[in-house]
Amino acid sequence: MTTPLLAGAAVAVAALAGKYGIEAWQAFKARPAVPRMRKFYEGGFQPTMTRREAALILGVRESVSQEKVKEAHRKVMVANHPDAGGSDYLASKINEAKDVLLRQTRGSGSAF
Repeated sequence: MTTPLLAGAAVAVAALAGKYGIEAWQAFKARPAVPRMRKFYEGGFQPTMTRREAALILGVRESVSQEKVKEAHRKVMVANHPDAGGSDYLASKINEAKDVLLRQTRGSGSAF
């Protein structure tokens, strides 16, 4: 008498688990698509660096404080430093981007 009762309970538990599993899968599939990788700027470098290009290189907005520029420069430079296997050319462009953004945030229109 207890065997059919246990079998019925097992079937009911399996059915509920299946129902919740299907609902969870549908909720998982219906979630909004989030890009896995950040999309980077696909263009090359311009002959003379603009403020927009410098902000794209450092990954900051054009109107950002000096502290944020320095912090972003440090992060990008750590990832691309020539001593750590990075490129000398990229390091020079990163430094140039920092100089362009810091020069214009100070308000001194002249070059160094």
